Amino acid sequence: MEWTDVDLDNCSIARALAVVGSRWTLVVLREAFNGVRRFEDFQRHLGVSPSVLSQRLRGMTQDGLLERVPYREDGDRERHEYRPSEKAWDLYPVVVGLMQWGDRHLGDGDAPPVHLIDVNSGKPVIAALVPHDAPTCAPSDITVQVGDSLTILPPE
Repeated sequence: MEWTDVDLDNCSIARALAVVGSRWTLVVLREAFNGVRRFEDFQRHLGVSPSVLSQRLRGMTQDGLLERVPYREDGDRERHEYRPSEKAWDLYPVVVGLMQWGDRHLGDGDAPPVHLIDVNSGKPVIAALVPHDAPTCAPSDITVQVGDSLTILPPE
């Protein structure tokens, strides 16, 4: 069987893009990965209209990317926050790879705005293809460093 014989209807990339192919999906995930949980905070960070954000959060919850979790501030009504699901966390390396690809090929000539650092070693984290049994960083072991104080050279 040749690669060109594989039916597009059975393409994992096409199926994945049906769920995460929207710009809004990826930027909402970026925010959620960085600790944004509440509707108002998503709206403030993203500058998106409430109706667009409501629609996107509802769709991402239905697709299993976000979990809607109730909370209540003292004296307030019950509200909900949105947390990345395990399914979403499986996309974390993809989002990191897109970010680093954008830094490398679409940046404004300045250093990348953020760097990911392994908290255990203090070394920069990069998205890469590695053998199945190679050690990797868990998202909980990564911190975001804002600013250009770190230079990461592209692979040779």
